[in-house]
Amino acid sequence: MQNFESIVGVNFWTALFTLCNMLITFLILKKLLFKPVKKMIDDRQKEIADQYAEAERRRQEAEQAKLAYDQEIAQAKQKRDEIVREAAELAHRQERDILDAAREEAKAITAKAHSDIRQERRKVFNEMKTEISDIAIEIAEKVTEKEIDSDKHRELIDSFIDQIGEAS
Repeated sequence: MQNFESIVGVNFWTALFTLCNMLITFLILKKLLFKPVKKMIDDRQKEIADQYAEAERRRQEAEQAKLAYDQEIAQAKQKRDEIVREAAELAHRQERDILDAAREEAKAITAKAHSDIRQERRKVFNEMKTEISDIAIEIAEKVTEKEIDSDKHRELIDSFIDQIGEAS
């Protein structure tokens, strides 16, 4: 049997030296490479966690802003409805006021028209009375062919016409 070392070609001292080199390299790498890389990875994870926390904070702020916006919209709609209702009530009141004023004006116009008609009737009646008196005096003068006291005659005729006016 040949020696294992001669077949594989491994020298014990070389293997030990390689193992020591490997341990020293591992320790140096651990000190110089692994710790900074681990620190860099931890820093990156912290940065990502901070970014997630910031994103969550902003999402919550956006939700709060949306809720505030929704409340403002609801208040604006409520205010709009109130303004529309008040405008409708005002229009209704104005309509009623205009109609009441028109009715009052119509009553006043009707009352004035009735008053004007009564005055015109009196005026026409008085004019007719005067004309009838004048005609009656003329007829009486022609019939009697003499002058009659027109004032006395007029009084008689006016009295007669007044009696006829009361009868009708």
